[in-house]
Amino acid sequence: MPGLGTGHLWLILILLVIVLIIWGPGKLPDIGAGMGRAIREFRKASQETKDSFAGTDAPAAAKPADTSSEEPKTPA
Repeated sequence: MPGLGTGHLWLILILLVIVLIIWGPGKLPDIGAGMGRAIREFRKASQETKDSFAGTDAPAAAKPADTSSEEPKTPA
């Protein structure tokens, strides 16, 4: 059973040729950038949904650092 990359490579190539014909080579960078933004937004929304189901309000990386003004205590 061929994998996704080897068995469907011809289909991907045909799709890329059709996209190139429709939008032309000048628009391909814009299309790629738009797809990248869409993927990032999807991943962000997916992570926010996972966090809300886990019971947290924000991802761990986005939580603000502790900015207390207490100095560390040294043992006497």
